[in-house]
Amino acid sequence: MGRSNRSEQFDPLEVCIVHAVQRCVRRAFLAGKDAQSKKDYSFRREWIRRRMEALASVFAMDVLTYAIMSNHLHVVIRNRPDAVAKWSDREVALRWLRVYPGRRLEEHLAEPTESDVEMLVKQTEKLAKIRIRLSDISWFMKALAEPIARMANQQDEVTGRFWEGRFKAQRIADEAGLLACAMYVDLNPIRAAMTETIEAYLHTSAYDRIAGAKGDTIPSAAFDLKPVSNEEAGKAIRETPVAKLRAQKKSKRSNPTGRQIKRDGWLAPLTLSNDSLSSDPQLHSEGLRASDKGFLNLAWSDYLALLRWTAKQKTQEATAKVPAQLQKLLAHLGIDVGMWSDLVWNYKKYFGKGGCAGSPRAMAANAERAGRQWHRGQQRVRQCFVS
Repeated sequence: MGRSNRSEQFDPLEVCIVHAVQRCVRRAFLAGKDAQSKKDYSFRREWIRRRMEALASVFAMDVLTYAIMSNHLHVVIRNRPDAVAKWSDREVALRWLRVYPGRRLEEHLAEPTESDVEMLVKQTEKLAKIRIRLSDISWFMKALAEPIARMANQQDEVTGRFWEGRFKAQRIADEAGLLACAMYVDLNPIRAAMTETIEAYLHTSAYDRIAGAKGDTIPSAAFDLKPVSNEEAGKAIRETPVAKLRAQKKSKRSNPTGRQIKRDGWLAPLTLSNDSLSSDPQLHSEGLRASDKGFLNLAWSDYLALLRWTAKQKTQEATAKVPAQLQKLLAHLGIDVGMWSDLVWNYKKYFGKGGCAGSPRAMAANAERAGRQWHRGQQRVRQCFVS
């Protein structure tokens, strides 16, 4: 059975969770230490992280977990058409113009003005399409990948591809699949033997959440969600030399709002609140992310404890059984406790070639919804779940 069509995996008008993988061309280490050229491109991982952070501030998309490796990127994202539906036309227009300002007469200004916003608001058909794009995972990944490729090619003075092609997408069917996928992503640097502990690798969501819990802060990469007034824009163009405007534009990229935030402030909260089943999209009000809605029915402390234990199964002699306090959690999700470590560390064996991940029952339901007979890995993963 061939790869699932994108339309089968996710719909921008339907809330869903997707594990996306974007690889560098020829799987070259274009964001790590290149063995042939001996050049170290590891700094590009921060380019990618900051771009994700910036996009999280304008798209109707919750970034749940991520890991940026030397030659590929993992990100688990949840699209939020329910959130974008609550945004006003002006909000939608401004958010879009921050990512795609279009061709402007004053390219050196490159700041959406009130007139730009109003002009787009009046284009009702175009604005309706933009609403859909802001909750479309494909558009999010496009907005993430293209600028990174341009920056890298410009730096290397080359043309051509940076990414090998379209990203690989895998729909997450239920909480069991989400927990396994989230930990697989957070543990990717350990799996690749790039580090021995989750605290020692900077570019994962686990590192961000650990640092955020300690109070660590970073300059925010979030877009400024306020348009420039027409008067201010006119004055800047009339009175400020073009070279100075361009310099101001460049300096503002590093911290558009001038704010310091907790390192994990742009990520979706991990823990679902008690009213998680309500229709309230729980919109975020500080301009850092789409919503304040969590994604797992467990506390961060429990997630971290299970993550640490699972990490040890790769770096040390495997422990015979999961600690008692974590067994109840896995049993609640229908996961065979004795198979948990295998499910995470051999995630690709079970789900790597399929377009869906989750418990066998959830995968079967998703296949039926998509008009398919089954998903790859659906039979194999049964051994990791209790009947």
